Amino acid sequence: MRYFIIIRGPAGVGKSTITKKISELLNRDYFSFDEIMKKNKLDIIQGDGISAENFVKANELIIPEARKKLENNEIVIFDGCFYRKKQLEHLEKNLPYDHYIFSLKAPLKDCFVRNKTRGAPMTKRAIKEVFLLVSKLDMGIEIETSNKSVTEVINDIIKHLPIGNN
Repeated sequence: MRYFIIIRGPAGVGKSTITKKISELLNRDYFSFDEIMKKNKLDIIQGDGISAENFVKANELIIPEARKKLENNEIVIFDGCFYRKKQLEHLEKNLPYDHYIFSLKAPLKDCFVRNKTRGAPMTKRAIKEVFLLVSKLDMGIEIETSNKSVTEVINDIIKHLPIGNN
């Protein structure tokens, strides 16, 4: 059983926490776009955020490894804000496999609170800007994270996946 999962949403919504737990549950590695962008110096903010072109460059860096895993009938997990439609479309076009997109949602005030617990907190302004960009693009299955435990959010996601023996 092969497919990929995209867990997207604004900064501070809980993407990384949820993705780590799901990857542990499914015994799969995951690709963190925040890490890929930072490591490859693609996280340059210009105008209204990081350009679609830089997100596509990040896609190009991980697609070969993701494709190899998918060809080996593995589940692949991606974690990122995904606020540029072009990035999502590029990933879907270059990885023509079944996939599930989950858009994590929470009020902006919750994202501010959660941001304070991060290893490297972002500014309130940056949180708000990313929140607004992500909110403009509705894709996939919406999962509300506000007033829910990590386990509840994971269960909300898992019920939409064909888990099988992977």
